[in-house]
Amino acid sequence: MPIDIDKIRAIDVHVHAEVSCHDPEDAVMGKFFDAASAYFKAPRERPKMPEIADLYRETNIAFCLFTVDCESGIGAKRVSNYEVAEFAAENSDICMGFASIDPHKGKLGAREARDLIENYGVKGFKFHHIMQNCDPADRMGYPIYEVIAEYGLPAIFHTGHSGMGTGMRGGGGVKLKYGQPMLVDDVAVDFPDMKIILAHPSWPWVDESLSMALHKDNVFIDLSGWSPRYFQPQIIQYANTQLRHKMLFGSDFPLIHPDKWIKAAQDVGFKDDVLPLIMKDNAAKLFGLA
Repeated sequence: MPIDIDKIRAIDVHVHAEVSCHDPEDAVMGKFFDAASAYFKAPRERPKMPEIADLYRETNIAFCLFTVDCESGIGAKRVSNYEVAEFAAENSDICMGFASIDPHKGKLGAREARDLIENYGVKGFKFHHIMQNCDPADRMGYPIYEVIAEYGLPAIFHTGHSGMGTGMRGGGGVKLKYGQPMLVDDVAVDFPDMKIILAHPSWPWVDESLSMALHKDNVFIDLSGWSPRYFQPQIIQYANTQLRHKMLFGSDFPLIHPDKWIKAAQDVGFKDDVLPLIMKDNAAKLFGLA
């Protein structure tokens, strides 16, 4: 059953499936979960996918669900894209399945991307180059981008600071430089038919994301990972004006509860006619739901 856009109140474009329903939590990933939970002051226990779907049905919010494949970058075993895709297909009234493929997998990763799209109905992709330990524009990832662009699907790119690794010795070995938004600009130019979503407000490079979304017709911004109470003023300014059709609601659940994000967003200065665009309408148009 497809998502009925008229019956939902919002679309959360940024929800993590961090643990498998079948396999135990990965020990390496667990250390990053410990640190991220401390940083966000969030519960340590990670909900499984059925629990996530139940929560979003109860709140009447559709959502994009994905894991993060960082097997090369930090050596953590990923949650299977196929498990996420199959779960999303079984819950298609509320959930859109996205896939994550480590760019180091190159052409083999491109094969997986094509299979996930053609045979499992994946609706988009998620990249986290800080955790994947590579530049977003490194050509080794281009075979994967080529498949995504061929099918006209969106791709979410982590930008800015990362709660993953914060407070760990040496940041857990991950490098923040790969989260600089401008590193994605080459990708936006080389793949103009791929819709690129820059995840998070991109601090400390906020203005780079705003510039890119203003400059490139295929670049959007999701506002996940931060409470709106802490947004820089220029985010509110551009959301209310030139980028009113480029901003998307994202929570970063399970680290931030969607209702908590929404409540905060109602009090930070978004115009009354802009907030519905951010919460649902912009994503509905981007994903072809409206």
